[in-house]
Amino acid sequence: MVTRKYDLVARMRELGADDPEGWAESELKEDMPQEARWLILRGIWRSIDGWTVDTITAVPAAQRAVAAGADPADVAQAMRSAAYDAAFSVLSRVDEGHDPEAPTDGPGWLLAEIRFEDSDEGMPSGRVVGGLHESILTADPSGREGADLWQ
Repeated sequence: MVTRKYDLVARMRELGADDPEGWAESELKEDMPQEARWLILRGIWRSIDGWTVDTITAVPAAQRAVAAGADPADVAQAMRSAAYDAAFSVLSRVDEGHDPEAPTDGPGWLLAEIRFEDSDEGMPSGRVVGGLHESILTADPSGREGADLWQ
């Protein structure tokens, strides 16, 4: 487990975090699993940004839109926006931890950090990975905080 600030800053930088010092300081001072949060958000942005002019051809509705005269870049942008909206909705639900419309004795959920140091299966660290929907825009690898999604 990375615990020293210098090591964690280097690790967050290596993982492509926008503000490695800030993420590391928060993890160490607030005991928040920021490395786990970053890895989740980074993966989500890779999925969002995976919708490009080259990849939209895998979706029949996108093929039809382009064949009907839509600009492929606009179709890709619309698909990125839809992917972001879906990701934000799922992260909000995960962060909520329960269904507010379910019975009061219904189950809830949480996303927990696990560590693989001592086991190939991973062991819970006891830290909850939360607030993901609050950080998704700041984790945009372009640095635009998603502003281009709605242009």
